[in-house]
Amino acid sequence: MQEHTVKAFDEDITRLRGLIAEMGGLSEAAIAQSLEALVKGDDELADKVVKGDKRIDALESEIDKLAVRIIALRAPMADDLREVIAALKIAGVVERIGDYSKNIAKASKEIGPNRKQFEPLTLLPAMADVAAEMVHDVLTAYAARNAELAREVIAADEKVDAFYNSIFRNLVSHMVENPSTISSAAQMLFVARNLERIGDHATNVAEMVHFAATGTYPVDDDG
Repeated sequence: MQEHTVKAFDEDITRLRGLIAEMGGLSEAAIAQSLEALVKGDDELADKVVKGDKRIDALESEIDKLAVRIIALRAPMADDLREVIAALKIAGVVERIGDYSKNIAKASKEIGPNRKQFEPLTLLPAMADVAAEMVHDVLTAYAARNAELAREVIAADEKVDAFYNSIFRNLVSHMVENPSTISSAAQMLFVARNLERIGDHATNVAEMVHFAATGTYPVDDDG
């Protein structure tokens, strides 16, 4: 009976990890697609990102239900309980990452045909690449319970912040010099802000992964 219970628990955990991997993959793809829509002015692709967010939301709901069922039926302890709780929190954060991509897709449609005059249009895809890589790596770290990779993700957030600071300064200068473009520039800044938030959320997930793997949160080098 005990062996059967352990097997059932292992199957539930495997299912939980699989759902999070699927959710993370969709969120990662949404980042890339929303930036492609922005750069190309592709409203159809932007709409696809917005509609695709519903699947990410549905996966979060499925993960929530499964995690609650595991806790109620399996009564996990110690490491196992940490993993289930981490999965619940991670699903919530990945759902927010999907929302940020949706926001970027919506902003893309508001920028208009003059987007190529903005220098950050060349910087934003590079910023998005770093953010998407952070999401990819943190989900890999979660699947492997790899605390070291989680710490690397946390360190990578500095790159995203540096991109944001550079883009912010550029766009503010552009708005001062070209008042007629303030509306479009503000949308571009909104895109950068959403990418910066994706980096922050990937960092949050990395901290949870580190905790799930080790029982401790990573030490802040600045603190």
